[in-house]
Amino acid sequence: MTVHFIGAGPGAADLITLRGRDLIAAAPLVLYAGSLVPAEVVAFAAADARVLDTAPMTLEEIVAEMAAAHAAGRDVARVHSGDPSLYGAIGEQIRRLEALGIPYDITPGVPAYAAAAAALKTELTLPGVSQTVVLTRTTMKASPMPPGEELEVLARSGATLAIHLSIRNLRVVEETLTPYYGADCPVAVVYRASWPDEEIIRGSLQDIRAKVRAAKITRTALILVGRVLDPAAFDDSKLYDPNHRHILRPKSASGRR
Repeated sequence: MTVHFIGAGPGAADLITLRGRDLIAAAPLVLYAGSLVPAEVVAFAAADARVLDTAPMTLEEIVAEMAAAHAAGRDVARVHSGDPSLYGAIGEQIRRLEALGIPYDITPGVPAYAAAAAALKTELTLPGVSQTVVLTRTTMKASPMPPGEELEVLARSGATLAIHLSIRNLRVVEETLTPYYGADCPVAVVYRASWPDEEIIRGSLQDIRAKVRAAKITRTALILVGRVLDPAAFDDSKLYDPNHRHILRPKSASGRR
């Protein structure tokens, strides 16, 4: 048997990978994070599958289910929201599975920041504006940020920031980033990207907090900060420039016959 960690994607059921869908459909036991994974994704499970919402369960209880399935020779679909490599809490599960000698694999999923960028119809890396995206969060009730990963340290890069798990910490985000990005720097908050009730709030570092408060958004939202969200101007990519030569286009377009 194998425990399959599966990224369910950001919310829309048709954004799960074909591999993830098929693994869910074939697994006798499906464990999913009910607070974040939509019912439509779990609906891919077989009619006779055992489907458990792990939201009220402890880590030990979840691993016990996996161990029981291992003893019975039954595959497990462990479904996480977004991509399991980002804030998926799979590391602690993997550590226990390895200690127990239980096989596992990982199927990636569409991450929330990609779904948010799609909803905003925005490229997060524009030539001359930003070529780096930083995925991070702020310290709240979760574990503290490691030294050197504080928001003010990351802000010095001027990169596009995708700030997770921090919608209730917008005051800190605003106060920390304004000296580096400027009060007029564009900000977008995307609530439940790709879900039917998706909501987008655009603003700047100086007014986004008031707009989010007015919308009464307190969870399940991603904060994007950076000039790419409203660029005044940017250069075309060199990739398709007729004068740019590479292995697949050794001659300029003007020199072709």
